[in-house]
Amino acid sequence: MPERSRIEVEKVTIRALSDVRPASEYLRDAAISLGNFRVAASDNIAARVAMRDEDGEILATAVFGWSPEGWQWWHDVRFGLRAPVAEACRIESRPFWSNRQGARDRDGNVILPEFDFESYYGRLVPNPASIIIPVHLPFSRIGIVSFSCRDNARDDLSHELDRYFETLYLLGHLFIESYARLGTADRWLPDAVVLTRLEVNCLRWVSRGKTDDEIATIMGRSRPTIRFHLQNAATKLGAVNRSQAVFRAGQLGYLSIASPPQAPPLASVG
Repeated sequence: MPERSRIEVEKVTIRALSDVRPASEYLRDAAISLGNFRVAASDNIAARVAMRDEDGEILATAVFGWSPEGWQWWHDVRFGLRAPVAEACRIESRPFWSNRQGARDRDGNVILPEFDFESYYGRLVPNPASIIIPVHLPFSRIGIVSFSCRDNARDDLSHELDRYFETLYLLGHLFIESYARLGTADRWLPDAVVLTRLEVNCLRWVSRGKTDDEIATIMGRSRPTIRFHLQNAATKLGAVNRSQAVFRAGQLGYLSIASPPQAPPLASVG
């Protein structure tokens, strides 16, 4: 059984197209060994382009054992829009498990309680529960690896999530991250420039829906100055307008929501 210390990293890591098939087979076999799991994987929940090996065969059917009959989730362009597990991956970075009653993390906290998981499990997909590994990649790309029971007999995977948490996390991330790197030559890359603090602040206020006049008032600058910084930011990011500049700045992590300040420690009583 491939416990965390015994995962053969090289076997699940993809460095070339020729590695895709053996890496996916290792992932499949490891999942079976751990908990008789069936694997479902996508390197981009927004694109929904089926993962394939060097010969163009779809991994979902050729390796992971999904039937081409019924709902072909690997071809469903709406998966990222209607599947609650995909929505949960947008707000959660740690592995979680889900069934008809909803999604929960390792500590039992409910994720997206208002979402309809009941219409997903047993209807869109045959399995009653699954362990989900979100994989957050550069440029705001999100991959996903799902581990569900091959016999569809278990609808509570809380024990399996707790027991194999680290192992499944590593397997999912090594597989998806290395597969995604195969396509890095085709992606947009920014020039070797750095945005200034004022440029980032201007973009952040634009992302919050503020106008030039409002940003000028908030930052205590003139409107021409605000426009100047926004234009500079767009030029550095290779954007044709401020909307695209905000999008690309968000992809690069410039506009992430700041963490809330930590509460001061309670004074000792005595």
